[in-house]
Amino acid sequence: MPREIITVQAGQCGNSIGSQFWQQLCQEHGISQDGNLEEFATEGGDRKDVFSTKPRVLNGIQTGPYRNIYNPENFFVGKNGSGAANNWGDGYQTGESVHEEIMEMLDREADGSDSLEGFMMLHSIAGGTGSGLGSFLLERLNDRFPKKIIQTYSVFPDTTNSGDVVVHPYNSLLSMRRLTQNADSVVVLDNGALSRIAADRLHVQEPSFQQTNQLVSTVMSASTTTLRYPGYMHNDLVSIVASLIPTPRCHFLMTAYTPFTGNNVEQAKTVRKTTVLDVMRRLLQPKNRMVSTIPGKKSCYISILNVIQGDVDPTDVHKSLLRIRERRLATFIPWGPASIQVALTKKSPYIPMNHRVSGLMLANHTSIATLFKRIVRQYDGMRKRNAFMEGYKKTAPFADNLNEFDEAREVVTDLISEYEAAEDADYLSPDTGNSAPAGEATSQTTIVPSSYHTNIQNLTHKMPEQQSKADLIAERQSNLSPEDPPSLRLELRRCYKSTLDQAEM
Repeated sequence: MPREIITVQAGQCGNSIGSQFWQQLCQEHGISQDGNLEEFATEGGDRKDVFSTKPRVLNGIQTGPYRNIYNPENFFVGKNGSGAANNWGDGYQTGESVHEEIMEMLDREADGSDSLEGFMMLHSIAGGTGSGLGSFLLERLNDRFPKKIIQTYSVFPDTTNSGDVVVHPYNSLLSMRRLTQNADSVVVLDNGALSRIAADRLHVQEPSFQQTNQLVSTVMSASTTTLRYPGYMHNDLVSIVASLIPTPRCHFLMTAYTPFTGNNVEQAKTVRKTTVLDVMRRLLQPKNRMVSTIPGKKSCYISILNVIQGDVDPTDVHKSLLRIRERRLATFIPWGPASIQVALTKKSPYIPMNHRVSGLMLANHTSIATLFKRIVRQYDGMRKRNAFMEGYKKTAPFADNLNEFDEAREVVTDLISEYEAAEDADYLSPDTGNSAPAGEATSQTTIVPSSYHTNIQNLTHKMPEQQSKADLIAERQSNLSPEDPPSLRLELRRCYKSTLDQAEM
């Protein structure tokens, strides 16, 4: 029986994507528009909470054809209904002012779950509600449910072209801090890359938001197939996160999907013949990544999980992996296993497929740091001139000072350094990042040495009769000193979650 996942949709982008995602899942599982299961349809394990500060966004969902699949009690609209004005501070202070109402909704859904596994948040980090209210929710979810997995599908702004939100560097940087510190896994979706891929696949010059949302919902649907059609591996969030994220700070994932088709454009209906090798080879092509990155000479994969859906012979998968290795189509980190993990899943019996095989790649790649660098560079350019800062100073988080910006920038630059360090062979060396020239302070982002991982593993194996693994980890957490790296805190938190989840099962 699949465990429950509570889905949180924040802001206009999050609700638009979420609405299309749920429509697709209903179609795949034979759920009618009134929310009834068709005969032989499989039951899902998900609950939905919808948050927005603009009533127009939610009105579209509440009056749409799939309105009956939502619980009316799980809608939240800002009191003034004017939105967060593309201001992270407005969105965040809205969360603070109504946190009791929001947390009551989340607690109600959590209490109604038989075996809650975690939370899945859908939002954009460029606007005001998705970034500000989304950041607030991440902090509260992490505090209220410390042993549950938190995964986000975060839409990043187009950093290569001028976007609709001029202050997106501010909002993005502030959101990045929460995504780094409070989420266990972040699936990054870049608006620029999404528009490029949708235009290429659908043969349209300027794809609409609905068309790019279709691409996002397809990716989300494919990434949850192993949860909805569970097999013997990768059948829960914990196993997926563990296979892709070997170190806690490097938890930002990129995706690729093929073949992507559309029913509204005649040219997009045609699909060339697909084989397992064709699909896996295309997934590795940089042009198919849904993140605009600029790989360097040392850029490499930390991990890859390919979700292959359709009629597939496992022998073909093995042969394809051998061919990819022979051609050296993927470069991996020097300190970890150089292997592509593959999960085979079923096709939906309710939707006819125009192709025999489709594939999704979830990858942890060091080049994602180049996206973060562009955000920091654009932030620095605006902050240098204090452009558009007055609107932020009027909100509660910045009423006294602008330290929030400085702290967020430090967290993001540390994250960039972490990904760059992961490209080196001595990444897990105990001495890496622990020494500094005389007179200089050591960086707060010390790499987690292998000895830390060993200590955590030893800690969980020492299990006296009167003390559980979770108690031992909690004791180690309470004994952390300010000198311990933040990444150790995250590693202990993840171990604590995993241990308690195993105890519940």
